[in-house]
Amino acid sequence: MTAVTTTVPAGPPAVPADAAPAARTRRRSPSSGGNAPYLFIAPFYVLYVLFMIVPVLAAVYLSLTEWVGLGTPTFVGARNYADLLRDTSFRTALGNSAVYVLVSVLIVVPCALLVAQALNARGLRARDLFRVTFFVPMVLSPIVIALVYGLLLDRSYGVVNTVLRALFGIGSVDWLGDPTLAKVAISFVLLWRWVGYLSIFFLAALQAVPRELYEAAALDGAGALRRFTTVTLPAIQPVSAFVVVTSFISAAQLFDEPYLLTRGGPGESTLSVAMFIYRAAFERQQLGYAAAAGVVLFLVVFVVSQVLNRVLAIGRAQ
Repeated sequence: MTAVTTTVPAGPPAVPADAAPAARTRRRSPSSGGNAPYLFIAPFYVLYVLFMIVPVLAAVYLSLTEWVGLGTPTFVGARNYADLLRDTSFRTALGNSAVYVLVSVLIVVPCALLVAQALNARGLRARDLFRVTFFVPMVLSPIVIALVYGLLLDRSYGVVNTVLRALFGIGSVDWLGDPTLAKVAISFVLLWRWVGYLSIFFLAALQAVPRELYEAAALDGAGALRRFTTVTLPAIQPVSAFVVVTSFISAAQLFDEPYLLTRGGPGESTLSVAMFIYRAAFERQQLGYAAAAGVVLFLVVFVVSQVLNRVLAIGRAQ
């Protein structure tokens, strides 16, 4: 009788006890480049520190000094801030900037939403042409805009006064020389320049609203106004919050339009805070005083922006 020999397959090779921790370590570290992600994001933080944090800290320090741009700054403490509280020009600039903010938030933003709603309507012909037309003012140079509106609003030879005189017999209106009309003129330029740009954001949000929501609201008997208030506005609220906050920040730092159109005049009726800072720094060489005004503007914009974000976030939650 022949003996049958059964071969039992051998198990996995034994791993030495001292090699087990190293194997587990290798399994936990899938790649040897564990620091690679930090290297990729490091340029952003380096640039952020160099061009954001360092200038802010330098401005705060400079606001506590008296400096004309040459020599060593002289430390004066909070004297610049105390002088700002007593400066009537600074208070006037704050009031004018508040007017620009209200115009931007309460007039420009709603108009941009209406324009976007019109551009999003079904059956609109030449849609792309209208989009380009509304967006063109944003890509034009502020200097070109100032020159064009300077010609349009000129008291003696302006196109606007010529049309008013021909149609209504109204005499020469000093659009840029009257304190109240100058604010109106700058507000109109803001409206003309920013509506098309902001409508792009609203249009993108409107196109993302599902059509089924409008159809369901129509089946429930909701009219156009009701659909706008109950469907459109809640759906685009995140974008609306973004547009409101960015419009506030841009208007609070307004410089180009009042500087190029009126130079802050007549008097100081159109002087913005950014123009006040420019005058203090580059016309009177009061760099510490200008830095103090810049810090105040930064704090006001930061605090109000946070408040707006909180308020709009509560609205989104509701």
